[in-house]
Amino acid sequence: MICFAFAAVGAIEGINAIRTGQLLSLSEQQLLDCDSSDRTFHCDGGQVCGVFTFVKEHGGIATDEFYPYVGKRETCDTSKYGHHSVTVDGTEYLPEHDEEALLKAVAHQPVTFQMDPGGDGFMFYKEGIYSGPCGMELMHAMLIVGYDQDPDGTKYWIVKNSWGEGWGEKGYIRMLRGTEIQGVCNMYGHCNFPLKSPETKNVEL
Repeated sequence: MICFAFAAVGAIEGINAIRTGQLLSLSEQQLLDCDSSDRTFHCDGGQVCGVFTFVKEHGGIATDEFYPYVGKRETCDTSKYGHHSVTVDGTEYLPEHDEEALLKAVAHQPVTFQMDPGGDGFMFYKEGIYSGPCGMELMHAMLIVGYDQDPDGTKYWIVKNSWGEGWGEKGYIRMLRGTEIQGVCNMYGHCNFPLKSPETKNVEL
């Protein structure tokens, strides 16, 4: 399960585009191959915050062009790091079960979260605003990229999943907001995002 890598990389791509004006596709494969710490667990799952720490400590993350995704863990190849390396300054953790804090954060940049898909309803989601069923374990990472509401006033989050464009609404799902304190599928339980100040430059290798 490598959802954590896709969610974290999407968050880094987003804040990098906001800070630099460059929308670069970054390498999930580098994370799978090269982070051997306890922070991440490679193809068996992982932690989003561990990705941000890895990127900070190693001076950046390569582009997908130079370190392409192959769908399995391989030996770390530093020669593939490429000509661009996108850097971050650290990680910001949002308070648990605080929708207002999450709204403020998403207004400025994409935010990662973890939730419990909880069965076939989520697995086979096609369209519409999702409100369950689901569980309460934090086992699947996704990326909140925005929020909106329907003409009837129903509020929702715009969320990017890692299952490809054939799933959901071209790879995205709208999840109900303005509900119980923990959020749909306990999505307010563990939210964070990468920090990158306007002064932090990327590395040209």
